[in-house]
Amino acid sequence: MDVSQTLENRPSYGDASGKFSLWRVVSASSAGTLIEWYDFYIFGSLATIISRHFFPAGHDMAALLSTLAIFATGFIVRPFGALVFGRIGDLVGRKYTFLLTLAIMGGATFFIGLLPSYETIGIFAPILLVALRLLQGLALGGEYGGAATYIAEHCPDGKRGFYTSFIQTTATLGLFVSLGVILAVRFGLGEESFSQWGWRIPFLLSLVLFLVSYYIRIRMNESPLFAKAKSEGKTSVNPIRESFGNPANLKLVLLALFGATAGQGVVWYTGQFYALYFLQTQLGVSLVDSNIIIAIALILGTPFFIFFGKLSDRIGRKPIILTGCLLGALTYFPLYMAMYQVKNPAMGAEVSLVQGALLVGIVLIQVLYVTMVYGPIAAFLVELFPTRIRYTSMSLPYHIGNGVFGGLVPFTATALVAATGNIYAGLVYPVAIASICFVVGLLFLPQTHHHRFWDN
Repeated sequence: MDVSQTLENRPSYGDASGKFSLWRVVSASSAGTLIEWYDFYIFGSLATIISRHFFPAGHDMAALLSTLAIFATGFIVRPFGALVFGRIGDLVGRKYTFLLTLAIMGGATFFIGLLPSYETIGIFAPILLVALRLLQGLALGGEYGGAATYIAEHCPDGKRGFYTSFIQTTATLGLFVSLGVILAVRFGLGEESFSQWGWRIPFLLSLVLFLVSYYIRIRMNESPLFAKAKSEGKTSVNPIRESFGNPANLKLVLLALFGATAGQGVVWYTGQFYALYFLQTQLGVSLVDSNIIIAIALILGTPFFIFFGKLSDRIGRKPIILTGCLLGALTYFPLYMAMYQVKNPAMGAEVSLVQGALLVGIVLIQVLYVTMVYGPIAAFLVELFPTRIRYTSMSLPYHIGNGVFGGLVPFTATALVAATGNIYAGLVYPVAIASICFVVGLLFLPQTHHHRFWDN
């Protein structure tokens, strides 16, 4: 039974679709979200360099852990952004919230590029860095739920997995674009200039990207489903209370978190960010070579977001997401051991063509797991909840799963390695979370791909 739609008066998709271009909606939403992910991820991609500028010299591991902790704070506050902006999105509208989150993210990223270093202003440097990182996290907490909801509320029934999968590519493409910009600036300036001041350029470029995205989004119209609900006075008066004070809806939120998004989050960050850190810190691969390896794997893997999104329209979201979690839990240890056999510090600093190809292949396997858990997740979440509280209800489990469980992967894994001296100890955390999520999801998660938003 379609628990999210039975109480709604469904409009006709034929009438609504004549007022918008679906591909324009998808491309405009995806472009804006890609830019916000770019803003968010350049911090993580430059963590090793940022640690040298915003913390005292002479304590490299402590500085790196502190930087990763600041990186993690941006994830931890994402659920609060989900509550704040989810409420605004369900009360005022999706479009207004788009513009607000975009402005906050763009401004915070730009000012990180202007921050004086620890040598210049002392302890105020990391304090201001934390403040700007918190703003980034709050903005992203409101962005994703709105973008996924906006696209889903324009899609025909039976094709939401396919169309929303394009928004799912933006997180990986945002990481890829951030790596591409970093590499371009690094090659253009040289390693010394890039380490001293050139690392700021990717942050400052955010202002240009913000202006482009703002122009795209200001021309978009409101979601037809939300506009209809608002015109009929059927929007929620208190989305937060209705989302989490209603026991039936709260149960769905908790199932979404512990049966899907927590596992999806750790698989996402292990397969991309932790793989990058492992290459740099444990295998002795240079910043340039490690970023190239990750970037190639991302290019090869990105089309599979669309593939698994479309497949989920046929067989359901649940089996694909849970299979990705299970594969990650079963194979992370042998995959990372294989990476160490291919390249380790004892083999020297250079990465041969054969080593590079093998490392790309191993990382690509992890990226394919990412596409399995992430490609269908937007469609799954929007289908769980009704229009009046969809933005708020889907945003919180997504951002707790990704922001807290997933975002803590780099810091937790690095801390476990530092505490135990075992380079594989960091994998215990994502394997445990993915395993728990698989069991909970297998037992309790509903199938949602047959849910209807429209009267066809």
